[in-house]
Amino acid sequence: MKTLKITMILFLLLSFSASLFASTPNHADNNYAEADSLNLMVEFSLFYEYHKNKDYASAEPHGWNIVHSKPENFLQFKPFHKMEDILWYLHDSTDITEEQKLTIADTTIYLYNRAMEVDKDKAPYFQIKKAFVMEIWKDLPAAEVIAEYVKAFEMDPNAPTFYKDRLGRLYKDNAADDNEYKLLALDLYSNLSEADPNNEIWIQMIESLAENPEELMDITKRAWELDKENLEKAWKYASLCLRNKEYTRAIEALEFLVGKSPDVINYWMQLSSAYDKTDQTDKTISAYKKLISLQPDNRDNYANLALVYKKMDQLSVARSYLQKASNIDPDWDFPYFVEAQIYEQAARNCIGSKFEFIDKVVYQLAVDTYKIARSKGGQNAGAAGERMNALKESVPQQEDFFFRNIKSGEKIKIEGKCYDWIGRTVIVP
Repeated sequence: MKTLKITMILFLLLSFSASLFASTPNHADNNYAEADSLNLMVEFSLFYEYHKNKDYASAEPHGWNIVHSKPENFLQFKPFHKMEDILWYLHDSTDITEEQKLTIADTTIYLYNRAMEVDKDKAPYFQIKKAFVMEIWKDLPAAEVIAEYVKAFEMDPNAPTFYKDRLGRLYKDNAADDNEYKLLALDLYSNLSEADPNNEIWIQMIESLAENPEELMDITKRAWELDKENLEKAWKYASLCLRNKEYTRAIEALEFLVGKSPDVINYWMQLSSAYDKTDQTDKTISAYKKLISLQPDNRDNYANLALVYKKMDQLSVARSYLQKASNIDPDWDFPYFVEAQIYEQAARNCIGSKFEFIDKVVYQLAVDTYKIARSKGGQNAGAAGERMNALKESVPQQEDFFFRNIKSGEKIKIEGKCYDWIGRTVIVP
């Protein structure tokens, strides 16, 4: 009964395979006689059945008959992948000598080369597996293996990161003064890190490529200088400098980037910040104004520019940009918080040898503005409350109003001294 079942399965497989072979475009050009072709069908049927049942020892010789003859007629059944299964099983899951493992490694490399000749659509897969076998099973010289990995990634830039990491480690372990492997490793891991920024392994590999951040920046800069028009390498150098707070170094690359890509928002954002960190005020203002022209509806650009003018004591200009930020987002507490700081700053700047009533009124304006910021319930609400409490002794007291015959609900216009630019009034509590 068992023999009959096997015979029936074999008959069905032969019938199906013969039909497939007859429909193959190359059939008319094949060099096999009809009987030989039928034998090839038998070989494939036996190979297929033995492989399906994981009887790899029995499947192997029939598989080689297919590989050595007309594998292109059976590509839809993945004969090369099935032979790969067999060879990997023999190498890793059987009790064989090291010499036998080397023989299997050579055989596997032959299989991959044959597969790339025949199954060109799957060539990138076989190329990368070939490189891996050469590295791990054969332990061949690094330069030889590296060349095979590089070829694989040229064929498929989106190959699995596992194999890219293998290449990166080869670069790292074999870096020397007479090669560029360290630069290549850095470039490779930088690309991996950009694609997967949450993967700590890539950051660790980047950091391990240099003894200190200074050397790492030097390496990255050298990579850019060797390919000076490469925007990606310029950005990697700039990013690394920014990460290490080397803003002066970052500016060189960022200025190059905005020159080549003047409409890229991120380049201008980083450049304006770098200018600001290095106290290049005029350039900072120009950069933020460029950002505003590129993003007229971005509240942050106006607020950041306001902070620059505030630092310069150009308080009226600073407030005008804060108001523009508030117009874009009326619920944002930050512009009101900074505006209140501006009034405090104005009072400190104007107070001379005598603390006058109008100075107290300006502090009251600051408190009133902090109150608005606090009412917005944003991240500055707590700080606004603290400043209101800190200024409670600096604002006008009841006796100040009494002696000046100022009633509750009346408005006090802020003017005189150096306050004319403020143009605000305060309501007496």
